[in-house]
Amino acid sequence: MSGKILKLGIPAGSLQKATIELFGKAGFHITDSKRSYRPGIDDEQIQPVMLRAQEMSRYIEDGVIDAGITGYDWIMENGSDVVEVCELAYSKNTGNPARWVLAVPDESEVKSAKELAGGLVATELVNVTKKYFADKKIDVKIEFSWGATEVKARLVDAIVELTETGTSLRANGLRILDTVIISTTRFIANKAAWEDKFKREKIENISILLNAAIEAASKVGLKMNIRKDNLDSILKMLPAEKSPTVSSLADSDYVAIEVIVEDKVERLLVPALKRAGASGIITYPLNKVIH
Repeated sequence: MSGKILKLGIPAGSLQKATIELFGKAGFHITDSKRSYRPGIDDEQIQPVMLRAQEMSRYIEDGVIDAGITGYDWIMENGSDVVEVCELAYSKNTGNPARWVLAVPDESEVKSAKELAGGLVATELVNVTKKYFADKKIDVKIEFSWGATEVKARLVDAIVELTETGTSLRANGLRILDTVIISTTRFIANKAAWEDKFKREKIENISILLNAAIEAASKVGLKMNIRKDNLDSILKMLPAEKSPTVSSLADSDYVAIEVIVEDKVERLLVPALKRAGASGIITYPLNKVIH
C-alpha cells in the first residue's frame, strides 16, 4: 500500500447503496460494504470508512477522516467547520433535494407553525429545528426522536421529518405545514487535509469523477449517418454541449454525426431524425461527462 493515504468517509444507512453505485460509475469499486465498516476499494491511496451521515461532518472536522460524503442538513445540525468541496446531485431515491418538513396529522387543527407555540415538536434534527422556531420567534419544546418520527406525530403536537417525495408522510396521514431546511448531498473535507497537496489533489480528482458520473446518468451518446445534403437541417434539430462532431465517411455523399443529448430528449429526437433522413442511428449509455 502507498505511504500516502486519504481517509474517506462513505455514508452508511440510507445513502449507502446510492453512494457505492455512484463511486462504481466514477471508476472506484467498493467491496464488502455490507459486512464491514472498513470496506475495500480498488485504489491503494484511499482508505474508506463507513460512517453514519449524521456524524460524518464531526469526524471530518476533528480530522479523524480527511473527507467524506454527507448531507447539508447534518453539517448544519452539527455546526461543523469544514471545507465544502462540491454539491453532489444525488440522493437515496431520486436526484432531487431532500426536505426536512414540519408536519402534523391530517386531523390536527393546526394550520401554521405559529399555532404550535407552547407545544412539543419531535425530530432527529434538533439544532436546525430549534433555529427554525427561534428565527420565527415561536416558543416550542423540541424533543429528540430516536427514529420512526412519523409514528410519534400523534403523541406530540408536530414533527420535523425528512422526505424526498412526501409519499411516506401521506401514507402515515400527515400534512406538511412548512419546509424547515432543504438538503442536498455534499462532499466535504477537513481543513488541514485540504491544505495537504496530495490529499487535496486526491479529493479534487474524486470530486471531478463523481460529478462526471452524475452528469452522465441523465445523458446518452447518439450517432447517425446522413447525406451531406441534409446536414444543415439535421444540425438544427440537435441540441449539443458545444457542437456535434461531424466526420467524413468512405461514401463521400454521407457524413457521420455524433452528439450527447439528454435521455428525455433522445426518445423524442430519434424518431424525428429517422423521418428527416438519418440512418444507422445508434444510442449508447455514458459513464462520465466532464465539462
